[in-house]
Amino acid sequence: MSAPAYEQPYLLINGERVGRDGRDGLPVRNPSTGEVLAELPVATPSDLDRAIELAGGAFRTWSAVPPVERGKVLKRAAELMRERIESIATAITLDEGKPLFEARWEVSWTADVVDWQAEEARRSYGRVLPVSTKGRALVVKEPVGPVAAFTPWNLPAFLPARKIATALAAGCTCIIKPAEETPLGALKIAECFLDAGIPRAALAVVFGEPSMISTHLINSPVIRKISFTGSTRVGTHLAELSARHVKRMTMELGGHAPTVIFDDVDLDKVVAEAAAYKFMNAGQICIAPTRFYVHESVHDKFVKNISEAARSLVVGDGMDSATQMGPLANSRRMDAMERLIDDATRQGADLIVGGSRTGNHGYFWQPTVLANVPESAAIMNEEPFGPVIVTSPFVDEDDVIARSNRLGYGLAAFAFSGASDRANRLGSAIEAGMVGVNTFAATMPEAPFGGVKDSGYGLEGGTEGIDAYLTTKFIHQL
Repeated sequence: MSAPAYEQPYLLINGERVGRDGRDGLPVRNPSTGEVLAELPVATPSDLDRAIELAGGAFRTWSAVPPVERGKVLKRAAELMRERIESIATAITLDEGKPLFEARWEVSWTADVVDWQAEEARRSYGRVLPVSTKGRALVVKEPVGPVAAFTPWNLPAFLPARKIATALAAGCTCIIKPAEETPLGALKIAECFLDAGIPRAALAVVFGEPSMISTHLINSPVIRKISFTGSTRVGTHLAELSARHVKRMTMELGGHAPTVIFDDVDLDKVVAEAAAYKFMNAGQICIAPTRFYVHESVHDKFVKNISEAARSLVVGDGMDSATQMGPLANSRRMDAMERLIDDATRQGADLIVGGSRTGNHGYFWQPTVLANVPESAAIMNEEPFGPVIVTSPFVDEDDVIARSNRLGYGLAAFAFSGASDRANRLGSAIEAGMVGVNTFAATMPEAPFGGVKDSGYGLEGGTEGIDAYLTTKFIHQL
């Protein structure tokens, strides 16, 4: 099966496609084959300075555009994403490896989120305060300024689009650095915004050496807001840089979602949903269920059934219509899977299915189930970010809540129980920014998305998401 032709990636500055032209390059690899698809141009300091200057100038004009008109432009961008779904989805699959049907779903979901932010543009309400004297007292919301955004490779269209759309809806301009491993999906999404009618200088897409780019952008006095999605380690570093300049920051960091399953549920239904959500994108989703705490009376049955589901998955090239799970995104994830699974089995975990690489090319890993995993195992303490389910039995409700909350992570969590009083207790007691109770659907465009503890701060999505891109001003006029 021959892959579709891959378009040459570029930097996008002032609406112009900027190629290598003497710049350094980084290889973009197809994770299904390991082959180099293209060379990605690396932004120079002068490229970044140009993008910053343009963003500062465009902010003055874009922020003055009425919110209703900004929303109309974003609505058109969402329409273009739907019209271009095949082109964008193909780019995502070639870049990141996920099956084409998942890539199409990502683009569709992305367009829905852009639609939501388009509507939020007109809902940035202030208020009028009553005063005892003549005059007026107003609380108004204003765009914070040019934004620097950073996104990882696992959702290469959705994550950049959510940050771009929210910034633009608020009246901000945006310079975004998506992941170098997956450039083309983000570029195609950015061009939807530009083709919809935002000013060319209002959005730039840059790639290169991450530390250099983040330091350069954050150090600029023009940039007033930072938005980052990625690991807790990198997020902590960027937060330190931002703090030196007292810049507002939204951080969506790592997770290690506990999934508590009691013995009063429809186990077959939970298993089917768990397999679907866990192995989506080969487990490379920050809110994927990871630590499965299953009541001891149904633990073995859960392990047996989820193992059968894992064993039945068709793993292959994302461009193949028969594929149900694609490869891992890069060789680093392969090494991490090997290290974590080896450590768990050395500590006494039972390897039920999978546990190793598969195929003789690309970054394919078998869907894996590890049972009876001790809390001391690295995989119970580090986000695995791969297609591996880890289980541990429990008896006591208070104990399983304590085990769910014991890590520094607090992004997403899931709990399943047929008893409504217990379900209510679990939803309240588990420490996470998002909790799915009797469902793995823990996010939607209308809902806030964000974590607690080491999983970051600030929110994206929902009515709360746009507020991070706005400042609140009080005006008292006599």
